[in-house]
Amino acid sequence: MESSEIKTIIMEGKTSLGIELGSTRIKAVLISKEGDSIASGGFNWENSQVDGIWTYPLEKVVHGLKKCYANLKKDVEDRYGVTLIRSGSIGISAMMHGYLAFDKNGDLLVPFRTWRNNITAEASKELTNLLNYPIPQRWSIAHLYQALLNNEPHVEKLASITTLAGWVHLQLTGKNVLGIGDASGMFPIDIDTKHFNSRMIDIFNKKVSEKGFNLDISKLLPEVLSAGEDAGTLTPEGARLLDPEGNLEAHIPLCPPEGDAGTGMAATNSVRVRTGNVSAGTSVFAMIVLEKELSRVHHEIDLVTTPDGKLVAMAHSNNCSTEYSAWVELFGQAARLLGTDISEQALYDSMMNEALRGDADCGGILAYGYHSGEHITGFTEGRPLLVRTPGAALTPANIMRAQLFTSLCALRTGLNILFDEEKVRVDQIVGHGGFFKTPGVGERIMAAAVHSPVSVLDTASEGGAWGIALLAAFSQRKERSITLPDFLKRIFSSDKSSTVKPTAEDVTGFNSFYKRYHDGLEIERQAVKNLK
Repeated sequence: MESSEIKTIIMEGKTSLGIELGSTRIKAVLISKEGDSIASGGFNWENSQVDGIWTYPLEKVVHGLKKCYANLKKDVEDRYGVTLIRSGSIGISAMMHGYLAFDKNGDLLVPFRTWRNNITAEASKELTNLLNYPIPQRWSIAHLYQALLNNEPHVEKLASITTLAGWVHLQLTGKNVLGIGDASGMFPIDIDTKHFNSRMIDIFNKKVSEKGFNLDISKLLPEVLSAGEDAGTLTPEGARLLDPEGNLEAHIPLCPPEGDAGTGMAATNSVRVRTGNVSAGTSVFAMIVLEKELSRVHHEIDLVTTPDGKLVAMAHSNNCSTEYSAWVELFGQAARLLGTDISEQALYDSMMNEALRGDADCGGILAYGYHSGEHITGFTEGRPLLVRTPGAALTPANIMRAQLFTSLCALRTGLNILFDEEKVRVDQIVGHGGFFKTPGVGERIMAAAVHSPVSVLDTASEGGAWGIALLAAFSQRKERSITLPDFLKRIFSSDKSSTVKPTAEDVTGFNSFYKRYHDGLEIERQAVKNLK
């Protein structure tokens, strides 16, 4: 599309805007009705640990949104010479799960508890048994129930709970709603009604009543919406929040706010049955759209939904890129000490490619990238470790390979349940996220870990902001009868992908490392116990 054409559709508002609040970056993407990215903006941020809780202050959320939008607006002005004043639709996405609790005045009662916290093991176990449904520690209902078990005083003032995407959407529209995919990380969804499971709500309410609490969970949760449903419009206050300069018009329609899992499915065209995707960045999770329900409850597996309400099995690991990125930076510092001037991207690509030159099993090195707890392997805290025997081959290649391998071992533990025990079948696995930033590396390591071919689309780098922009575009489709899978099929009809099949050597090497990883978990436990 020519620059003049893009300028016209921007001025006419024939675009969709997606904003996603990720773990380390807030990103905005403006797309055409064909799904092409035409402008973007971003803002880097980090969570902090306050009194043992991983959190982001809501003031920082608002600040990041403003900065991100301002950078998008500047990109539009620099590239096309026009001021961004309208869009055909807007979508908001953010990290799934977690706990945002408010009183009747909308005031935050306790700091935002993110997905990264592993502080609800007691609640997770009790609720899983009570509901006969997997309730991971990250889920909002687990955080609420743990607060009840802990007799936290804020519970008495509780009027509503939501996710980060839901809260941002509320600030922009005044509507307390949530997309079904994000909602499925708060409380179990009834796949038939596409709303929170009323039977389980009754069971939960009865249980908390027996504990002496006067609480109706159905009154605390947001309204559930599926992709394409009306989720409100941008209020004048919401427009000013995004664009304090006052150029952005109000009354722009918004799609249901979604979590990063749902936007990952949209961004990889993985919403049909037997499709799957792996999102790998700060955390790593694999999602497979199921043909049928699982045979039993597995605490290692989340059950969530696609943005249009199909059942999805998710294997989620809290730790992925943080530790191997730290090692890349360490090697960069060493290079600079020796007088080498190397760009950040060249350094990253060099060290990632170096991992492919390591021994298949990492030369006997063992590593754990646990910066936070890991529920699949039973940890509430983490300690990054590098361990080796005296005879292990200590080389940069083996260190980097070990860091990449270990970032996927917890994920593999969950996938073993799906593939081996439940006999789940998947026709394709599509990868996206920072793990795949260096061409040919992430997909080869991932293929070895999941024992399946892994495809990476040309659009993989667009990420979740692009995914929620697509969902925003779907909400404004002219053909109201078209389904989300068919809408995405049109968007992806011309996209190209590269597919990597696992080699026997890589699979054997990963399996050897995987056994070492599980055999050595006691080392990690002792590190958590003794390194305070």
